[in-house]
Amino acid sequence: MEQENNKGAKAPRLVNKRGAARLAAVQAVYQLEVGGSRVNDVVSEFEVFRLGQELDGEKYRDADAAWFRDLVQAVFEEQKIIDPKLHSILSQDWPLKRVDATLRSILRVAYAELLRKKDVPAKVIINEFIEITKAFYDQDEPKLVNGLLNRLARDVRADEFDA
Repeated sequence: MEQENNKGAKAPRLVNKRGAARLAAVQAVYQLEVGGSRVNDVVSEFEVFRLGQELDGEKYRDADAAWFRDLVQAVFEEQKIIDPKLHSILSQDWPLKRVDATLRSILRVAYAELLRKKDVPAKVIINEFIEITKAFYDQDEPKLVNGLLNRLARDVRADEFDA
């Protein structure tokens, strides 16, 4: 994630603990899908070996472990709501199962946060997940995530957009 410095060059965007937790949640949900592991095992692995830790020479950012755990658990618990809703807002010729696994994980975690974390404004959640998407993709995916999350947010948080 990047931000422009005063000389116009791109510099890494500093991420707060919730932002790091969101990114870790996306990675964990991805790992759950492609690896077929159990939720508690993956959450424990991230909390012990990744959040704020060094792994294979890479230093992971310190993250809000409770926020991370809540998001991963929300995706797991709300899967029967999340996936059908995501499927319904995608075009018929591009169903959820055809969406790239990383992008699917981003959308699942973002929607889970929209559903569960009512104290965080929807626009903040959307912006955070657009930035996460930019960390993985540099084409049209951030625009797609923006559009889809705006539709989801207007559906589940209409009161925030009515003003």
